[in-house]
Amino acid sequence: MQRRRLAYSPPSLRARPVEALTPLAPRPVRRVLFRQRWRDLVFLHWPADPFEVARLLPAGTVPDLYQGRTYVGLVFFRMDDLAFGRTPALPYLGSFGEVNVRLYSRDSSGRRGVVFRSLDCDRLLPVLTARGAFGLPYRWSRISGQWFDNRLLYSTNRRRGARAGARVWLDVEDEPVAAGPLEEFLTQRWGLHERFLGRTYYLPNTHPAWSFRKCTLLDWEDDLVAAAGLSKPQGEPVSVLYAPGLPVRFGTPVPLPASGMPLD
Repeated sequence: MQRRRLAYSPPSLRARPVEALTPLAPRPVRRVLFRQRWRDLVFLHWPADPFEVARLLPAGTVPDLYQGRTYVGLVFFRMDDLAFGRTPALPYLGSFGEVNVRLYSRDSSGRRGVVFRSLDCDRLLPVLTARGAFGLPYRWSRISGQWFDNRLLYSTNRRRGARAGARVWLDVEDEPVAAGPLEEFLTQRWGLHERFLGRTYYLPNTHPAWSFRKCTLLDWEDDLVAAAGLSKPQGEPVSVLYAPGLPVRFGTPVPLPASGMPLD
């Protein structure tokens, strides 16, 4: 007998209305905890099973849905000019490659966010700092990013444990391209959700509006999504984006109420 697939309906969080998708942050970051610049970002996205995703999200959050579906993202980029507060950017340690696997969440205050299932980084000290201070699932990896004329190649392999890795090969043009409704849902995110020391928090961020360029996916390989506890992506990504980059500021963590009720 064929098993019927049920539609996913997120559990009630006794929530406020979900915030609108906006090209700029809907809330100011009053106190900057740290700053950084993201460069040469490549976003690959696939549909994900919302029942599977729901089990992987921190308490107090549910999958954020676009037209009844949720997604898993594999994102490659270069981080530069990492700095804390108003201090100057860190030399050497403040620049590194990163590859992350991310899901999409919302909380009882209606805030949309990102949940990172893994963050691969090629500097050990930022890995240890992010894990120890914020509970983020950073992994020490080898990451390379190279341009060959207008073609960009990223690759990563973990240094320890299971030898999971990923690779993307992209042709990038100078022509700007507008984000569609799905891409707005995937990229207009103004914070992350994480659980640390028994409490879920929201870490807000702000940055200029995204700009994207026309690109063509030439090839890709991935073991990171499955290593992050999700089903291995089937088929080509449904969304491929390239962004030159932008400066980003992060605020201080906001704890979610233990009861799941909205914050005042």
